[in-house]
Amino acid sequence: MMQKIQRFGGAMITPVLLFAFSGIMLSFAILFQNEDIVGTIASDGTLWANMWKIVENAGWVVFNHMEILFVIGLPIGLAKKSAGRASLAAFVIYMTWNQNINTILNTWDFGINLAEVADTIGIKEIAGVATLDTNLVGALAMSGLVIWLHNRFYDTPLPEWLGVFSGTSFVVILGFILSIPLAFLTVWIWPSIQEFIYRLQGVMANSGTAGVGIYVFLERILIPTGLHHFIWQPFELGPAIVEGGVLNSWLENLGEIAAHTGSLREVFPEGGFGFHNVSKVFAPIGIGAAMIKTARPEKRQKAIALIVPTALTAILAGITEPFEFTFLFLAPQLFFIHALLAAGMSMTMYALGVAANIGGGLISNFSYFIIPMWNNHLDSILIFFGVGLAFSVIYYFIFNFAITKWDLKTPGREPENADVKMYSKQDYKNKKGETVTNPNQKKAIHFLEGLGGAENIAEVNNCVSRLRLKVNDASLVADDQYFKEGGAHGVVRKDNAIQIIVGLEVPKVRDFFDDLL
Repeated sequence: MMQKIQRFGGAMITPVLLFAFSGIMLSFAILFQNEDIVGTIASDGTLWANMWKIVENAGWVVFNHMEILFVIGLPIGLAKKSAGRASLAAFVIYMTWNQNINTILNTWDFGINLAEVADTIGIKEIAGVATLDTNLVGALAMSGLVIWLHNRFYDTPLPEWLGVFSGTSFVVILGFILSIPLAFLTVWIWPSIQEFIYRLQGVMANSGTAGVGIYVFLERILIPTGLHHFIWQPFELGPAIVEGGVLNSWLENLGEIAAHTGSLREVFPEGGFGFHNVSKVFAPIGIGAAMIKTARPEKRQKAIALIVPTALTAILAGITEPFEFTFLFLAPQLFFIHALLAAGMSMTMYALGVAANIGGGLISNFSYFIIPMWNNHLDSILIFFGVGLAFSVIYYFIFNFAITKWDLKTPGREPENADVKMYSKQDYKNKKGETVTNPNQKKAIHFLEGLGGAENIAEVNNCVSRLRLKVNDASLVADDQYFKEGGAHGVVRKDNAIQIIVGLEVPKVRDFFDDLL
């Protein structure tokens, strides 16, 4: 069961990756239409304002069609075969279900007026169909249903005279039939679920600093399991704390928030639940400094060459897994301390009045937070950096002590004959004897051999940085060093479940891996 949940969480990252660029463009577009920030050039009707309005409306496409993105994106990671066809079926059945809800509400009196879709909370227009706003819950539920139908019935043989209805058509037929009772069920039970969500939002919004700390701690501590997606996504993209998600709410109200002269926490209290990325900017500074400080003198230069680029990637882009998984493998207790420090950092900022949707690195933070808030909320920006850098120092002393105390083999502290590398650049051999120049293809070939060959692979999936697999025989899988020599940052093993930490190139490695299979 845990493997299936992890696989589901990893598949959700496919549509999530689309939000980063759109969010940055949206924040800049809203910023550059604010006269208080850029002056009269942003007045209504100017060429400047009109061009940025185009950019803003284009940026909203991803956010306004979030449900459809998840409906289409989920099968890409979870369908066992013909993922493109599964995505097509998911979209058709999801829209059929919404159309059924629309027809039911227009035919019978459930006290819901779809004609007021623009002014009524709980109703939303999806791809031109006014329906109940089931948010990501409905999207994931219907997409999950279609994935199950696809995996179960896609290859079902039909009589020759019915062959035209086989494959994807058969999956859609089954989904079409099921969508009718499911639409009635949704109309009956969803208003009660929605009322519960609203009450939960109130509880979370009133949980204060402690609630923010618990949220951030759980999100960090669950990273090794892959279940952290189920913590942050309902808050940032879903309705757990505010309708539409913290990210969407922050961007929608960015101009008003930036113009507000009081505390950010006062005007946007939900912003504390956008703090799960805060530690990504500041933790690598302290951790990286501790690793360099504790490296052996003769290996320090090599350690610096490895750690500094990795730290900069984490600080600028928010990709922290090379750091987190390094000390997770070496000393799991340090990962627990990391989760506590991340929670403490977020709680301190929130307690001092900072509230915002914090991006996954400085690049997104400049557009989401720093530039828009510069005029009226410079104090919050200074608190953000002041508290963050103070915790960087705390990270440094704790990790410096732990690495020395337990003699952890962090980069630069390996045995004398071992090289200082998180991955190897050596050439790999192609099974067919062909010369392979693409580095991601080389990784795929190397990993497949280390996993015992194609016949030993039962399932393949990936998240943002890990190749997730289920093998038939775990004893055929090579040791961790083999995978590191092939370009992996590390390996997580649990019974027949294997996670190879690849980095941001994992989707490309996955494509080559699928080709080999």
